[in-house]
Amino acid sequence: MPTLPYSNALVIGAGSWGTALAAVLAERGLQVQFWGRDPVLMEEIQTTRRNTRYLPGLVLADSIQAISDLEALRPADLVMFVVPSKAVRETAAIMVAHPALQQTQVVISCAKGVELETGKRLTQILAESFTHTPLAVLTGPNHAEEVSQRMATAAVVACDQENIARDVQTCFTLPWFRSYTSDDVTGVEWAGAMKNPYAIAAGIALGLKLGDNAIAALVTRALAEMVRMGSAMGGRPESFMGLGGVGDLMATCYSQHSRNHRVGRLLGEGMPLQEIMSSTRMVAEGVPNTASLHQAARAKGVRTPLLDEIYAMLYEAKPAREAMRTLLSRDPRAETE
Repeated sequence: MPTLPYSNALVIGAGSWGTALAAVLAERGLQVQFWGRDPVLMEEIQTTRRNTRYLPGLVLADSIQAISDLEALRPADLVMFVVPSKAVRETAAIMVAHPALQQTQVVISCAKGVELETGKRLTQILAESFTHTPLAVLTGPNHAEEVSQRMATAAVVACDQENIARDVQTCFTLPWFRSYTSDDVTGVEWAGAMKNPYAIAAGIALGLKLGDNAIAALVTRALAEMVRMGSAMGGRPESFMGLGGVGDLMATCYSQHSRNHRVGRLLGEGMPLQEIMSSTRMVAEGVPNTASLHQAARAKGVRTPLLDEIYAMLYEAKPAREAMRTLLSRDPRAETE
């Protein structure tokens, strides 16, 4: 394998994806610091080598140092933000002032979302804190549960600096983990944010027992809507046809591991949204992202009939069957419109 361009990494965020990424980087040969806010959880991880709260099946390498004390952080070449999208701004503001991050060579966004208040992508938020540090995105159809089992995985590393993208790619090159590069940061970030609400819709269709035909149609039209919205926001259409777009969309809309799909399925089966959200520690990004994306689409004047109905179900208490009926009864049009 290629020589590593970085020697140590800091993974910020102790959820399932952060835990899986810490394991990947350690297997690749980097020294890994794994930081989370909860001192009880991080002490448990450090002692038992397991994150029983979020990814219990994975045993972490002894070389991974799990910590919650900011004072214990050491300098890191590569820093990965793997916190929920709504926590990115606050966490970045805390981390940027730490001496350990002053010489960081690249900051990587691993969450997916758009900020409700500003409509900004996550790298745009990180750029406000890390003004002189290159920023990249790691995205794609990557469920932590499968990555933790070292199952075949592919991802996209997006950065507007090709040399940085290739360096990060090297860190995510293993016999079972293959990564590709892209310079379309805008496109892959919008794709990653948009697929989550559509996964909720696919889950609702499953919960309503609408059948495979309906779900396939829904996912296909979701992709068309992603391309329309993402292109209007400055992304390139071809980025939505890759791993960060259609690849991630398919995984999220069909997988049993998808939190957003689970939320949708339970909604379709009749469970109230608040009850669903309070029944799990996991963050289903599609719920807050629906509000952010709906607002962004209205501000930009982009036609998003699917997103409109998902928003109505989540935020206006529109019954799921009525929303699906609305979609099916829309005026006929050409497929390319």
